[in-house]
Amino acid sequence: MQNDAITPIIAVDRKARRPLHQQIYDSYRQAILGGTLRPGQRIPSTRSLATELGVSRMPVLNAYAQLMAEGYFQARSGAGTVISLSLPEERFVSLNTITARTPSRSRRLARHSSVPSSIDNPPWRRQWGAFAIGQVASEQFPVREWNRMVMRASRNLWSKPQDYTHPLGVQELREAIASYLRTARSVHCEAEQIMIVNGSQHALDISARVLLDPGSRVWVEEPGYRYGRYALALNRCKLLPVPVDEEGLDVEFGTRRCPNARAALVTPSHQYPLGMTMSASRRLNLLDWAARSGAWILEDDFDSEYRYDGMPISSLQGLDPNQRVIYIGTLSKILFPSLRMGYMVIPADLVEHFITLRVAMDIGPSTFSQHILAGFIKEGHFSRHVRRMRLLYRERRNALVENIEKYFGESVTIIGEQAGMHICVLVNGVSDREVVARAARAGLSLVALSSCYMGKGARQGLILGFGSVPANKMAGAVRKLAAAVAG
Repeated sequence: MQNDAITPIIAVDRKARRPLHQQIYDSYRQAILGGTLRPGQRIPSTRSLATELGVSRMPVLNAYAQLMAEGYFQARSGAGTVISLSLPEERFVSLNTITARTPSRSRRLARHSSVPSSIDNPPWRRQWGAFAIGQVASEQFPVREWNRMVMRASRNLWSKPQDYTHPLGVQELREAIASYLRTARSVHCEAEQIMIVNGSQHALDISARVLLDPGSRVWVEEPGYRYGRYALALNRCKLLPVPVDEEGLDVEFGTRRCPNARAALVTPSHQYPLGMTMSASRRLNLLDWAARSGAWILEDDFDSEYRYDGMPISSLQGLDPNQRVIYIGTLSKILFPSLRMGYMVIPADLVEHFITLRVAMDIGPSTFSQHILAGFIKEGHFSRHVRRMRLLYRERRNALVENIEKYFGESVTIIGEQAGMHICVLVNGVSDREVVARAARAGLSLVALSSCYMGKGARQGLILGFGSVPANKMAGAVRKLAAAVAG
């Protein structure tokens, strides 16, 4: 059967001197040699193509016969007619060939772009293995309960209007998230302030577009989250690295360097990548600076649910009486990364501005997953899953720390193990990027600490995620890591 074949773009001109069958033949041949049609791809039946083109079947039969005779088409039993599998690969125009012909274009683009041309895509980002950042214990996810929510949403799909949803997102989900944030994170918010986004990157992009102008100066943590920086750089912001110490962002340093910056991007509850918590005095100083200078604080609260020594730290937004904080959260590290759903809490007087921008960007978020997640939260599955994962990740964190101490001894320093789903290991006498490359060849997925720095003087270290590594497999993974460090 060939009913599932996609009809290619074929232009026929009845006024042209070339007969119709030759025009059809030429269009197919050019599409095949140009790489638009690939070996093994099905082609439509002669009858369906004739109907699509509005011509009789005879010129299509003649064109197909010629293409078959010349070896461009191939008849396969049970599959109908396909593009020949025996055509030599060198006859096809590949992406690499096109790129090779235009070597100067990427260089010209790089000169005018604020982000790296490759988004710094090193070998450890091309695979997922032990210690991958952002990976979760997917085998522990309550699939049965989630599937029930999926089935319910599917049954109710047409019981509600299928028009565009509100640009902020589904009301039911926003109410559930607002209730959770008020209780668990001490965030001051109502459902009308919640905007559903595709993740923290999306939230940062929207915030920059609404609040900042090209050339706006923004404090960023040094070291800090690279992809958050890229989102700001994409909006032509001027990034000013401000060092972090054991108390978090050095607000005094930032004030001395650039007191009139327009914004600050911070991870106060669990700094990425070093893992410290911003002290109370630093939080208050940061809020005072924002109020005095009219600046905005972008609070990325990416994994604060997982704190192993004491209660979770309250949000920075909950301390702010002046509504200068844009609070950003993600569900990827709680549920599963492919969900690609996060949220932001917008100051009440700015909501309409954010809505206007959102409508211009993409009208609003997709609704189906939102309905599923709303039911998942309202029935208590979300909070139960967080509690279970907090215990599980503590076990995995303990196993990682114990094995690093066992195999490395005092040759490394572990920091940031009090919370989150990663730790940072400082190393001496080796290049962390070289270690990461060797580890990738051994099936490990690490991040080099030095890659999180903008300026000089980067510390050498390894950022290790432990969310996806069972405790009973941690020793084997750490042994591989030790071998990679030893070279």
